[in-house]
Amino acid sequence: MTLTAASSTMHDTVEILSDSGCFGAANEFDRSKNLAGAARDLSWLRAVCDGLRLRPFRICVRRAGRTIGDLPLAFMSSRLFGRFLVGLPYVNSGGIAANEPEIADKLIEEAVRLADRLDVRFLELRHEREVPNARLGHKQTQKVHMRLSLPGTVEELWKTFHPKVRNQIRKGEKNGFRISWGTGDLLDAFYDVFARNMRDLGTPVYSRRLFRTILEVFQDDAELCLLYDGDRAIAGALLVHGPSATEVPSASSLRAYNASCANMLMYWQLLQRSVQRHQGVFDFGRSSAASNTYRFKKQWGAQPHPAVWQYYLRQGALDQMRPDSPKYRRKIWVWQHLPVWLTRLTGPHIVRGIP
Repeated sequence: MTLTAASSTMHDTVEILSDSGCFGAANEFDRSKNLAGAARDLSWLRAVCDGLRLRPFRICVRRAGRTIGDLPLAFMSSRLFGRFLVGLPYVNSGGIAANEPEIADKLIEEAVRLADRLDVRFLELRHEREVPNARLGHKQTQKVHMRLSLPGTVEELWKTFHPKVRNQIRKGEKNGFRISWGTGDLLDAFYDVFARNMRDLGTPVYSRRLFRTILEVFQDDAELCLLYDGDRAIAGALLVHGPSATEVPSASSLRAYNASCANMLMYWQLLQRSVQRHQGVFDFGRSSAASNTYRFKKQWGAQPHPAVWQYYLRQGALDQMRPDSPKYRRKIWVWQHLPVWLTRLTGPHIVRGIP
């Protein structure tokens, strides 16, 4: 355990915990007023850093022995892209959890000092609403969280769908696809679908280790859903259930099955599962407004919610790391034409350095 006393006042103490020390302290701070879904849980810090082999940090403000402010961070470092401090990569929401502006300021000031010490290109905090602070001089708001409020029963949910959506689900059902739920026993099949889909999109694939770690860390609150055509897995999704919201951090389907509505059938299974677990919200994840993924989520009734990613920029420009940057177009095209086995071998080493 590594514990550094960063600064203190008459009443508050600011501490930086790193490595295993991040998880030794009790997760007693209620983040529910600050972050949505399971992302508020410090379990994500462990899952992401263990799964991607990143160094974890946690900045805490304590008062009279109680944690009153919290900021989990992951330190990313690669020869290809440089260094970054992110709260948190892979996860849709993260950043500051504090109920008082003064506490948020303490966390940000300490995060800025840590960013300087680690010599990162930028500090990125994935907020859902802007946290006013002069040190966070840049922000991106192009993406939104797509969330659907869930009724109490599956029957009520079905009635909310547009007739076109219902017809697509029925089309998927008529194809006789087999549906399977599980955890580690389905991981290989899920990863086969996920890796191929990421290759087709031109995106480096996350490691199998990341998904295995998420399943292990969240245990009964994380599961996989697979659709099979005979013995072949054709679509798969990872679900993580929080206290009141279910999110789907990763999902994929094979392009060859687009016309069969396999993806629509799979999402219908995911939504039913969430209702059966008495969840109030289904979080489809983030999308760029007016994108294809935005329209896909919108057809289910999902509504956009703000995503305000704030930055302390030290080197370069923010758009240099955006996947839709023109400089990556050629690389994406090349990646789409690589053998899947090669992208599975090299992708995890690349993507773990991309914030």
